[in-house]
Amino acid sequence: MRLEGKSAVITGGASGMGRSTVLRFVREGARVVIADFNEATGHEVLNECQNDGYGDQVRFIKTDVASEGDIEAMLGLAVQEFGKLDILFNNAGVGGAIGPMTETTVEAWDYTMDVLAKGVFLGMKHAARIMQDQGSGGSIINTASIAGLSGDGGPMVYSAAKAAVISLTKSAAVELARDHIRVNAICPGFILTPLAAGDRIEESQDRFAQSQPWPEFGDGDHIAGAALFLATDDARFVTGESIVVDGGLTAAGPELSKRFPRSSARDSKVSGVTKGTTGEAPDIRRLEE
Repeated sequence: MRLEGKSAVITGGASGMGRSTVLRFVREGARVVIADFNEATGHEVLNECQNDGYGDQVRFIKTDVASEGDIEAMLGLAVQEFGKLDILFNNAGVGGAIGPMTETTVEAWDYTMDVLAKGVFLGMKHAARIMQDQGSGGSIINTASIAGLSGDGGPMVYSAAKAAVISLTKSAAVELARDHIRVNAICPGFILTPLAAGDRIEESQDRFAQSQPWPEFGDGDHIAGAALFLATDDARFVTGESIVVDGGLTAAGPELSKRFPRSSARDSKVSGVTKGTTGEAPDIRRLEE
């Protein structure tokens, strides 16, 4: 098993890409702390792992990745329970602010940036401290997005946050290289998850598959495979990279406003904040015609 003896923390581990990565990592021998804001789904994944015979390898902790104290607690749990920290996957995410820039509130901006950018910074900061003290290196993986690669790849604030993640990844990789701590990002395309498709998973399969050149829709297992590579010694000379996993979408050019006209911020009829699978209700208001 490729992660035998390794200890990992996965944020956003209770749903979508994070859940798939938790399941892949434990099957590859890793011991994993599942960190997620949603306690209900967190315990569901914990129970799933226990039912599959991996109960000794997993722990769950409720985590707000925008809280420095919560970040310290989740990483401390890994060290406490498993003796060390080898891998951190900063994967927690929300859709965040949507709608036109002129209607976006500061509160919506702050919430989105707190979860998607500050959460990654805090994870890297405290994971690096632990890994430096251990002296045995490590792997930090950040979930970015193709939305961070262009100006029409997603909602404005979300795209800005993901671009920040890509830049943070490069800077951290340079700073931490001397400690043999690798820092890389994954840029998913359209991945069929509860965050991306809501409760219309089956209805969205064809739409997601048609959104890129590759004829099959992306799912969490595709991201888990990329994360596994970056977590293992197979990637021991890979750092500062942003690996695109999108079925050829960016190769063709996203142009999301043409593919999905209703997603265009300029023509949006709503504004507010979505909160993904956190269990918290979205705060959306309809704009006046």
